[in-house]
Order: sequence, then C-alpha cells, then structure tokens
Amino acid sequence: MALQQITIDVPEKILLAEKMNTADFAKEVQTLAAVKLYELGRLTSGRAAELAGMSRVEFLLTLQRYKVFPLSAELEDLEASNV
Repeated sequence: MALQQITIDVPEKILLAEKMNTADFAKEVQTLAAVKLYELGRLTSGRAAELAGMSRVEFLLTLQRYKVFPLSAELEDLEASNV
C-alpha cells in the first residue's frame, strides 16, 4: 500500500497547551480525522481504522472515547430501508 504524507503547520503554543510532543499530537490528529470522516459517512469503519493506523476492532472501540456511535451509518441504512 502506497502512503502519502501530509504536512500541517502547528503553532508551538498548541503543543504546549495540549501537553503533547509532535509525534503524539500527530497521532491524535490522525485519529481525530479518521473518527470525523467516519462519523460523516465519508469513510467506512475499515478505511477509517486504516487511516488511524489501528485494527477495525480497535477503531470501533476508540469511537466511544470521542462519543461517536459505532456502526451509525449501518443503522441509518437499516432505518432508511424500513421506511
């Protein structure tokens, strides 16, 4: 699998406020992006897990930390088909 690298500028104040080093902050941003894209329905749980750098099961368990209901897209599909 080919990877692309994305660079973002982060003010040092942010890292200090978050009490994180660069590597930890980068991992957090990567996970947050995966969670949000999943929540918006733009990525499947499998693809979001891949973006977050974890297994699908680990990703689904991580969603609780961000108060995102796992499998919400699947639930919405089921509700829509029952209308």
